[in-house]
Amino acid sequence: MIRLFVEADLMSGAPVDLNADHARYVGSVMRLAPGADLVVFNGRDGEWAASLTHLDKRSARITPRTRLRAQPQPSELELVLALIKRSALEWAVEKATELGVGRIRLISTRRSVADHTNVSRLLAIAREAAEQCERMDLPMIDPPERFEQFVAAWPAETPLLFCDETSARDTSENPQDLDRVQTVLEAATDNTSGRLAVLIGPEGGFDPAERARLLGLSAVRPVTLGPRILRAETAAVAALAVVQSGLAQTGRT
Repeated sequence: MIRLFVEADLMSGAPVDLNADHARYVGSVMRLAPGADLVVFNGRDGEWAASLTHLDKRSARITPRTRLRAQPQPSELELVLALIKRSALEWAVEKATELGVGRIRLISTRRSVADHTNVSRLLAIAREAAEQCERMDLPMIDPPERFEQFVAAWPAETPLLFCDETSARDTSENPQDLDRVQTVLEAATDNTSGRLAVLIGPEGGFDPAERARLLGLSAVRPVTLGPRILRAETAAVAALAVVQSGLAQTGRT
């Protein structure tokens, strides 16, 4: 069943005009005809069964019929990701959306390969991922901010799990410490109510001054994902998967 994210309010019997991209998709790509069934959501009103009631070369209209699922509470899990190469960043945004992240914050660091990105394109990638994975909302994606601004504004009451590759090197000589470090990551999800964020640095990691600044924050909990040094996009997915596992065990998703 085709799933589409729409901006309009959803209610039974109220027609919704699809945007040009969606109209082209249902007509030219999927070759649907009027009367076809599909599913729509908007991140506010739940998920709805709908019918395609109008289609021509330039436009399409659907009519919601029945609400299939109520809208869940938005996720309070955040990903804070340093700017990395475009293809890797886009992949990380796609996977973070699939993993249910509620917000993606982008930061520019001294070792970042870029200081800007196309947020509109990232939102489009997130939308397509949400449509495919049966998620019922989209993550917020903030424009990039400087590392210094991010650190200065981070609230002390919100745990920030800092995936620190330096910790991975330090613990590689003592494998018995790895379970302990993993337990720190899982325990942080168990003992936290409200927002929780995972922080991933750029290719090459944070420079020493940035790392020292992070470790000086009371909200920061340095963790390691194991003895190997992961690519930034791999580390993001690995960390989010572990955190989601911990959240699921406590009834939070």
